[in-house]
Amino acid sequence: MLNRREFLAAATATPLLAAERPIVIDSHVHVWKHDPAFPFAAGAKPPAEDQSAETLLGLMKANGVSRTVIIQVIHYKWDNSYLASVLKRYPADFRGVCRVNPEDPAAPDHLSKLTEEQGFRGVRLSPSGNPDGDWIKGPLMAPLWKRCADLKVPMTVLAPVGRMPDIVPLIEKNPGLTVVIDHMADSPLDQPEKLELLLALKRYPKVFVKISHMWSLSKQPYPYTDSAAQVKRLLDAFGAKRLMWGTDHPISLKQLQYQQAVELFRDRMTIFTSAEREWILAKTVQEVWPFGL
Repeated sequence: MLNRREFLAAATATPLLAAERPIVIDSHVHVWKHDPAFPFAAGAKPPAEDQSAETLLGLMKANGVSRTVIIQVIHYKWDNSYLASVLKRYPADFRGVCRVNPEDPAAPDHLSKLTEEQGFRGVRLSPSGNPDGDWIKGPLMAPLWKRCADLKVPMTVLAPVGRMPDIVPLIEKNPGLTVVIDHMADSPLDQPEKLELLLALKRYPKVFVKISHMWSLSKQPYPYTDSAAQVKRLLDAFGAKRLMWGTDHPISLKQLQYQQAVELFRDRMTIFTSAEREWILAKTVQEVWPFGL
């Protein structure tokens, strides 16, 4: 049993340790809720279990995550209503990235409304690597990317690494636009030469990369040492000030819990210096999605 002196020493040590930990801001999470007020898209098959904003807030508090960027989940497709309601209820805790239909000529106006009236801070495009994703090279992209630049909100791209050359003309036409590449462009670890397509974007200073999906790309168990080698290549090319971590919760639950995802980047990634870790855990995210911390 602890005596009084030992108890007081233990009680004061915990806040000190917590205070020494860097601020943590998650750049990539999804939320959804089974609620008739916010119907899912036709044909969607969301998991039976809710992943609400309130559940997320509980996980954040338990794991020392200060703020989170929420990405519109595909279950709602182009209806951003549920996430808009979350942003309205918790404006200090979250930033939101919407989806618009990239094959709709009205997409730029939809983005303007979502940004100016509902508080979204960016849009996500998800072209597949198949011909059905060739719209990324089509005529509707120029006005959408320009509108994003005019609104001064980030363009976030979820696409396989083979699509990276397709976005180069759009980046070059909008040099002031912040562009975020999700999940290391899911560049396969067993084809390391393909990462060069993503590394080539380092010449554009407004391009940032999420080093999430270590768990998805890896062929090894946690903490995914093989994926860390790819992260190191990105770190050497882009620098920590252009990289950000993310859990991709709850999609990542198929392989690891939220706590493990946080600890992976905060505590287990030995390739980062202390200064690099601070940028990757929070400072880079704040450059792209300011929280005022």
